[in-house]
Amino acid sequence: MSLPPLRLRKNEDRRLRAGHLWVFSNEVDVERTPLTAFEPGDAVQVQDARGAPLGSAYVNPRSLIAARVVSRDATAVLDRAFLKRRLARALSLRELFFDRPFYRLAYGESDGLPGLVVDRFGGVLVVQVTTAGMERVKDDIVDALRDVVKPGAILFRNDAGGRGLEGLPEYVETALGTVPEVVELEENGVRFGAPMAGQKTGWFYDHRMNRARLMAYAKDRRVLDVFSYVGGWGVQAAAAGAGEVVCVDASADALEHVGRNAEMNGAAARVSTRRGDAFDVLRQMAAEGEKFDVVVLDPPAFIKRKKDQAAGFEAYRRVNQLALEVLKQDGILVSASCSYHMPREALQDAMLRAARHRGRGLQIIEQGHQGPDHPVHPAIPETAYLKAFFGRVG
Repeated sequence: MSLPPLRLRKNEDRRLRAGHLWVFSNEVDVERTPLTAFEPGDAVQVQDARGAPLGSAYVNPRSLIAARVVSRDATAVLDRAFLKRRLARALSLRELFFDRPFYRLAYGESDGLPGLVVDRFGGVLVVQVTTAGMERVKDDIVDALRDVVKPGAILFRNDAGGRGLEGLPEYVETALGTVPEVVELEENGVRFGAPMAGQKTGWFYDHRMNRARLMAYAKDRRVLDVFSYVGGWGVQAAAAGAGEVVCVDASADALEHVGRNAEMNGAAARVSTRRGDAFDVLRQMAAEGEKFDVVVLDPPAFIKRKKDQAAGFEAYRRVNQLALEVLKQDGILVSASCSYHMPREALQDAMLRAARHRGRGLQIIEQGHQGPDHPVHPAIPETAYLKAFFGRVG
């Protein structure tokens, strides 16, 4: 099959040759290959300014990222067979590390599947499609997943706001079987229920390794889990022997799941919840003289766009400072960020500034990042977004 060309301007091929997979609209030679000639999701052959092929891609003339390379083979086609090969390779990586079927099965560009995320909850797969190119092969995605994983149910959670940038509607749709309201999973030997109407795919596998680190600090300690969602950090701390865990979240539904998850693991008597805005709750706890041995901060992304950096940096500093007000002497502060635009060193600096403001010393004793089911594409910095610091505060 011969794919129509998408020609780049002179010298705009360097980033692709270095391994990146994105073509921006201002890199396209629109005089020779006008973007307006394509429909969103069309397959193309990306070529340098001289016409030499660089790979196959799909295009979206409505997006700033005008094309995403799917293969260095300029004749490759994004179809069921292609998806099956890539998903099988992604599965083999996960099976190297995890003996239970609970993980992120496909992580976009890092697995050679730009625009596709798949989370696995045993026999239930939750799929997110974020690009027009992947949306066009949605049926092939279902068929490939059936061939590779043989799931009992597949749910499309295509309600992410980023779809609007691709001109795509938001929707939630069951593509196979019956999806329960709450799916069960196991992480670090601890059982959970994840709500399918919850945030994103219902669970955040990316912090698995960091939550495992937390368990070593939890025994007999009093632990505060801020921005707890359904208790991923707090319930695992309780399962590791924490004397008491308090989970804080603004969502009443999320906190109901915290209680159920604690009960599933025989820890209901040691886990309590507190609903409210995290900043307000921390201030109130400090005013009440509350103290904890371990405080976990795992907020949503405070910086979603580069222009939000200044306000986002300040939010991270403030929440770390508030956490220190309820942290005991020589307590452990776990501070995390899922904001790509919050560099690792900036998060560490937010912790340091918070400690200095409180006149306290800070030692970084461990660092964490996303787990192996969220592999990093070394040519695409955007795939490395998660960071976590374990600090001892004197």
